[in-house]
Formats: sequence, C-alpha cells, structure tokens
Amino acid sequence: MPTLRLDVVSPLPPVRSGIADYIADLLPSLMALDEAPDVRLVHLPGQPVDPALAARYPIVETEEFLSPSPGRPRLPLYQMGNNRYHEAVLALAMARPGVLALHDVVLHHLLLDITLGRDTFPPYRECLRADHGWIGAAAANAKKWHAYGAAPVFSLPAHRTLLARQRGVLVHSAWAEGMVREENPGVRVRAIPMGIPLPPPAAPGAGAALRARLGLPPDAPVVGSFGFQTPIKRTELAIAALAAPALERVHLLIVGQAAEVMDLEGAARRAGVAERVHVAGFLPYADFEAAIAATDLCLNLRYPTAGETSASLLRVLAVGRPAIVSDYAQFADLPAEIAVKVPLAATAEEESAALAAALGELLADRARLAAMGEAARAYVAARHAPAAAARAVVDACREWEGAAPLEDAPGAPAVPAPSTIAWHQMPGEIEVRGAEAPWPAGERRRLAIRLRNTGFARWLAGDRGPGGLALSLKLFFEGEDLLEGRRWLAFPRDVAPGEEVRFETEIRRPPGPARLRIEPHLFGGLSFSFLGGPWWEEDL
Repeated sequence: MPTLRLDVVSPLPPVRSGIADYIADLLPSLMALDEAPDVRLVHLPGQPVDPALAARYPIVETEEFLSPSPGRPRLPLYQMGNNRYHEAVLALAMARPGVLALHDVVLHHLLLDITLGRDTFPPYRECLRADHGWIGAAAANAKKWHAYGAAPVFSLPAHRTLLARQRGVLVHSAWAEGMVREENPGVRVRAIPMGIPLPPPAAPGAGAALRARLGLPPDAPVVGSFGFQTPIKRTELAIAALAAPALERVHLLIVGQAAEVMDLEGAARRAGVAERVHVAGFLPYADFEAAIAATDLCLNLRYPTAGETSASLLRVLAVGRPAIVSDYAQFADLPAEIAVKVPLAATAEEESAALAAALGELLADRARLAAMGEAARAYVAARHAPAAAARAVVDACREWEGAAPLEDAPGAPAVPAPSTIAWHQMPGEIEVRGAEAPWPAGERRRLAIRLRNTGFARWLAGDRGPGGLALSLKLFFEGEDLLEGRRWLAFPRDVAPGEEVRFETEIRRPPGPARLRIEPHLFGGLSFSFLGGPWWEEDL
C-alpha cells in the first residue's frame, strides 16, 4: 500500500489554541502507526511554530503548499476552528480540497471576526447568502445595524461552502456528525475520537502547591472552570451558585483567557463571593495540569453551543476529575458515571439554583466523587486513546484521498421564499386603466387596477394579519383627501413572485384639479413605496 502523504494545516504551538495543542498530541501517534503517513506541517502566515516541533517535522510555507510538485499529490489535512487563528486554514481549504477536521460545527464567529470585526460588511453578507440563502442575507442586514444577538450566530453555522469543497469531514462527537449531515446532505462526514494522551493521575502535591500560590485554602472544596471563557460557558452562573447557603466554603478556580466582554471579577463582587472566586487567566501547560489537580470537580457548562468537543474537558476527565455539564447537545455523549448533567432553565436564577444543588450534592459525597474520577479516567483511556484517534484519521484519509469534492453541492438549503412580513424589498408593477384624459368633472368611472409581483418575496393576503396587504386609494382636492374613511381594498390572496392580482373600483372626478394616488400598504400602515414597491399617481 502506498504511503499516505499528508500536509497538516493547523495552528501549531505556541499559538494559544486548543487545536494547536490537539495537533501536537496527535502527530506522535500518527507517526507511531505501523504504516505511518509521510507528514509535513504547513506554516500559517504570521503564526509562530515551536522550534522543537519544527526540528521534528518538515515544514513548508503556504506558497509551496499551494504549488505542489509533480508526482503523486499530498492530501491536505485541515484542522478547522472558530476563531481568527483559523483564517488562513479557511482560505487554504477553499483553495485546495482535502480532509477537514471540523472542531466547531458552527463557524459563524470566525466569519464575524474576519469581516465585521474589521469593519467590512459586504463579504459577511455574501458569505451568509452563499451558505444560507435569503435567510443568511436577512440575518446579515441585522448585523449591519449592530444587532449582535446570538440567535443567528448559532443557528446559521456558515460552513456549507467550505464543507462542500472538501473530500471528507471529520468531527468528534455523534451529535456533531448528525448536525453536519442534517445541514449538509451529501457531504462525507465521520465521527472519530479526539485523541487525548492519558497523563498521570492528578498529583496531590502539585495541586497543593498551586493552591498555596493562588491563595486557595488547602482544605476547601474547589471547583474548576477551564478553557477560553466566553458568555456561552455560563461561568457567571457558577459564580452566582457560590452564594447558595450550602456552598459557603466552596471556591471557584477559573483558568483560561477570558473574552473582552467577560467581567468575571465584577460578577463575583456583585454576587458577594469575590473572596472565593480566583481568576487565574491563561496558564502554561504544567500549571494547567496543576490547576486541575487543585480542584475537586470540573464545570463545563455550555449554551448555546458551536458543536465543539471540549479538549479541556477531556483533559480534566483524563486526570481523574469528574464534571458537571449542561444537559444539551454534544454533552449527551457523556455517560452519567463521569458527568452530572444540569438541565437548561428558563431563567439564569433557576439554572444557577439547579447547579448549586448539584454542586452541593456532589461535593458532600467524597466517595462518589472519587468513583466518578476513576470512571472519568477510564472513559478517556478507552474512548479517546491517541493511537485509536490517529488510526481513525488515517483510515478516513485513505478512504477519501481519491474522492472528489462535492463541487455541485448546493450552497444554500432549499427554504421557502420570504414574505412581506419580513422582507425589505418589494419591487413590482402597477397598471391603472380608466383614468385616462379627458375625464370630465363629476363623471364616475370604473378603474381597473393590475399589480404584478416582480420581486423575490411573497405578497401576503389582506387577511393574513401582520405583513398582509391592502390597496389604498387617495383623491386629493383642495387640500383634502376625498376618499378618507373609505375602506381599503384587501388583497384577496397571496401573490407569489411572478404572479399578479387585479382590482376594480369606482371613483367620481372632483369639479376641479385633483390628484389620484393608488398604492399598496402593509398591515399597520407602512407604504409600499418605502420598500421600493409599486405605486401610481396622476393629476386629473
């Protein structure tokens, strides 16, 4: 069997990325396989590379990667995450199809960062339009006006075009595999283990030393939250839970860089628990392991989710620390023997109370904690062995090496067209017959009105409530609308793009100069002309 030739495209240590640590752990296991692949690393522009890693593996620049030498080609193996460290990975994966390990199902945050984060709006809208059709374009318009709600960010994963360009996609949970299949019919996708080297059990001495260094009492229960701190990790819920009556002695250790929007110290002050919340920030790997050893229990709450399998959580489990997780999405893969699941709640107060109850119950039962810790370590050893993960990667790469990317895969899902309830552009045509000159004063005429929908959105019937349409007629004479109070003509049915609707009505011409205006209006009084819609006006 020919040797598999892989070009690994990923952030690398010392970049502060969990994916950089993951690939550093995976590489030795790849090289230890019986039929080890021929591996090169691709140096991403502007990112440093650990000299020890550079000494062990061949490294090529992106220019050489994009201009492969003649002969049997090398297969790109991309490691794709959801932050700016992966901007170059995204560009290279679009240029050269390969096998892509999707560490985050949702890539919308990366898209935001590299477009709106640089005050550039059109590429953001076009990328969302390509991946999600008119729904993506509509969501982008909201962002243009600084409506930075979380709902569209997590519901529109912004990855369809990227995945359709690949030979195959790897994920790390059954839940993520199901999500990718549902969102991207036809894309080859497979769930494989996330390789986590099994470290020695948590060292009590190292944990005690770190407690002393950070000012943690040697005998107090300590709960840890590890990894990059963002609002979706719900760390502020854990801070609030410390105020529960049964948790007066419990301390919270927070390890990991915090997003700019996070104010963990302020949340601790507001909850009255500032002296029991310890924000350590980013720690070197040795201190990270000591921090895990310093804790009794790990928190890994998440809502909403980008679909990631948390390497930091698996590392905590690997040293023998159990976890409390959200009862949601990818966490469903974790057995109850190693992780207690806290249900999502309607309010932060309810969820914080449920978390406090779970913490109190677990921390009061040291035997149960110890048993869960042993089970957690055994789980990682059995399910996330680096050798098994490396074998799964190589097997998938061999299977997909000659596969063609899904160039003809649709960029956006087939969804119904929008309607007047939500869309912002309503072009159309209007024709009025019967108002032609001469029109003698006082003469009553029957007007025939035809409206044609030439836009993208469906015009809703007048009885549909919000978004429904009615035809307004105004006849201005000596500063007064003579038709004021006359009932508008409701659209009798929905009008799809390309369809038309007709009306007939009678009008008496005033005894002097007048102006007649005919125009559709949305339910609630908004004129169609504000949306680029059709209207007709003529002096009589």
